[in-house]
Amino acid sequence: MSILDRTAKEPLPQLINPALLEHARQRRQSLENRVADRITTFSGSMRFVYLHVIWFTCWIAFGVEPYPYGLLTMIVSLEAIFLATFVMISQNRADAKREVLANQQWATVKDEDQQNLELLALSHQILDLTKAVHSSIAPRSGDAASKADTAAAKPDAAEIRRPESEPRRG
Repeated sequence: MSILDRTAKEPLPQLINPALLEHARQRRQSLENRVADRITTFSGSMRFVYLHVIWFTCWIAFGVEPYPYGLLTMIVSLEAIFLATFVMISQNRADAKREVLANQQWATVKDEDQQNLELLALSHQILDLTKAVHSSIAPRSGDAASKADTAAAKPDAAEIRRPESEPRRG
């Protein structure tokens, strides 16, 4: 197997924002956050769904209670209340992550804006210096151009002596 084949099958490493790493580190410091994260991770998995399918099937198949299943209904209702709370906690966690990212992006935008202002100021300085160089060169090159114009306007000595009837040689 060639190196290209091996590298094509290996997944690319995921880049994680340092601000999110710091946010996750701070969340892990609280026991409540760790418990809530574990519960939402488990309740949002297919393992949770399979467990409930098995639980409901066994409850009904083994006849734990008669048909209206009042106790099962109450247990499932309480579970739904708690899971709804954990879903809200998970949404708050996601909002906090988005806020961390937005704050970092805003700081980056402000830094870039400051850099752009500095670059613009440098560009204006370069433009002013370029104009100054051109204005100092222009009178000198203007003198040379006017001398060349006067020299071109003066006829040759041969042209002065040649009569008008004689054609010019070019």
